[in-house]
Order: sequence, then C-alpha cells, then structure tokens
Amino acid sequence: MSILKRGLKGAPVKRLQERLGITADGDFGPGTEKAVRSFQEANGLAVDGIAGPDTFTAMGLHELVLLRKGSRGSAVKRLQEGLGIGADGIFGAGTEAAVMAFQKSKSLDADGLAGPETLAMLDAFEEMTPEVAEAAIVQPDEEHFESEPLPELKGTEVITGATIPLPEKKSVWGKVKGWFG
Repeated sequence: MSILKRGLKGAPVKRLQERLGITADGDFGPGTEKAVRSFQEANGLAVDGIAGPDTFTAMGLHELVLLRKGSRGSAVKRLQEGLGIGADGIFGAGTEAAVMAFQKSKSLDADGLAGPETLAMLDAFEEMTPEVAEAAIVQPDEEHFESEPLPELKGTEVITGATIPLPEKKSVWGKVKGWFG
C-alpha cells in the first residue's frame, strides 16, 4: 500500500481504522480523515489527512508501507541510507534503480517497489520482520482494491489514473488525430 486517502475502501483501510481506534468499516471517509489528521498532528508528522509511509511507520502499521517512485519523506530517506545512496528523502529514478539492484542481489522480484519484503532485508528497517512481510499479504477473505487503481504521487500532489479505451488498431490514427484537433 502506498497511501490511503478519502474515498478508498478495503482491508488496509480497516487496519488503519482499527489502529486509530475508530469504527473499522473499511471505508476511508471524513471521520477517518479527521482521525488521521489528529494522529499526524499529535505525532509531529505532516498533517494532510492522507496515510502514507511515514504515518504507517509511526502507527506501527509496517505491513502497509510501500515506497515507490514519487514517494517522499523520512521512510524514503531511511531506504536510501540503507541502500548506501544519496539520502534526500525523494524516491526518484536513482532510488528505483538502487532498489532494483538490491532486489536482484537478494533474489527478489526486481520491480523497484520497496515493500515489507524488500525493506525487511535492509538493516535500516529493523521493524520490518518476516512476520510483518507476511502480514502485508492480503488474505483471500479480505476486501482489497484489486479493481481500483492506486494513486500515483508526483511531488506532493495525489494524481489518480484513468482508463481510456483504445480504438481498434486500423482506425487509431484517425481517432487520435481527431482527439488533438
């Protein structure tokens, strides 16, 4: 999980709500956002109502931490330090390449995503244990976001993706040309 924000639903939201001590219905609504903001403020985090890697770490929800291109913050800085690369707290192309090289060296799927399994192999993340990596796996009976796109991070803005159906191959050029005038 990269981030949880208003409008998302599923097992990770329910885990977050349980940790916050609020009604755990798995629906990230205004009450969950308010509780996240309160937690962030009380714990010296950036207050935005969006639960991301730094909020998950502060809450002890290590199984929800997923660092990827576009992620920012202290968890990214720890990742970079653990990889022995420049630590600016911004997950860019260099960090992605270093994560992929590290994953290859550990015989992991080299996808450039630093989730619990990858982080558990770094000394910088001692809280990431094999049990945490196991807890990160969504169980078959848990609701999850399989049909919803995960939001991407660019800078500090959250951008959600959209699916655009492509026309048949033989008519692509005419339609594409028409889309752009």
